[in-house]
Amino acid sequence: MALKDITLGQYFPGSSPIHRLDPRAKLIGLILYIVALFLANQWLTYLIAFLVLALVVVLSTVKLRALFRGMKPVVFLLVFTAVLNMFYTPGRALASFWIFTLTYEGVVRAFFMVARILMLISCTFLLTYTTSPLALTDALERLLGPLKKIRFPVHELSMMMSIALRFIPTLIEETDKIMSAQRARGADFDTGNLVQKAKALIPLLVPLFISAFRRADELATAMECRCYHGGEGRTRMNQLRFRPADGLFMAAALLLCVAIGVLAHFGW
Repeated sequence: MALKDITLGQYFPGSSPIHRLDPRAKLIGLILYIVALFLANQWLTYLIAFLVLALVVVLSTVKLRALFRGMKPVVFLLVFTAVLNMFYTPGRALASFWIFTLTYEGVVRAFFMVARILMLISCTFLLTYTTSPLALTDALERLLGPLKKIRFPVHELSMMMSIALRFIPTLIEETDKIMSAQRARGADFDTGNLVQKAKALIPLLVPLFISAFRRADELATAMECRCYHGGEGRTRMNQLRFRPADGLFMAAALLLCVAIGVLAHFGW
């Protein structure tokens, strides 16, 4: 797996209907969709969730190649989850060898679990692909605004999440450069056993941490030079305003959540 396959935190500018939605509406829609995914438990409910996700992908104009590339880092997790469910779920045996028994219920459950993880990751990636880190920060701060009354550091939390999302692609690019430089000096990160591979990462981690701390110090200095003192009294150049399309999007997400919950309750 190449580091360039990690696409979390990347933003693809565009003018699609999904791009133009209010980031608060997209966050609320994401939460409702995740709830719907965990309520789904049969073929029909999973099919409905998949069709809705496919529609959002089409409307967002995000290329499928970008989504598939982002899935590569979780291939091991998907395989591990599928194997555990196939061989450790009791039910009608399909095949058996040694201490492992493959069951029909295990195959079905493994399919549902893998589908749920894939759709969960896809909808999360769509949020970051179609929403800039700054817009996400503003949306999160506005949604958590009532917590300020109990002195919860809403602005600081939102700022930390924004900086973390913003610097994920930067750190990945920095890691790739350091690995290329180390390979040019004869380093080998691909061969050997697990312990040898871990030791080979030490020359990579040290300069990476130094670079990360240097960037953090430069960012702190830049914020201090601009008289940044937190969220008190700050204004925004772009004000967030709900539009009819945002209301329709949230209503559709709520309707999906309720519909899947009802169908799941009646065994569909």
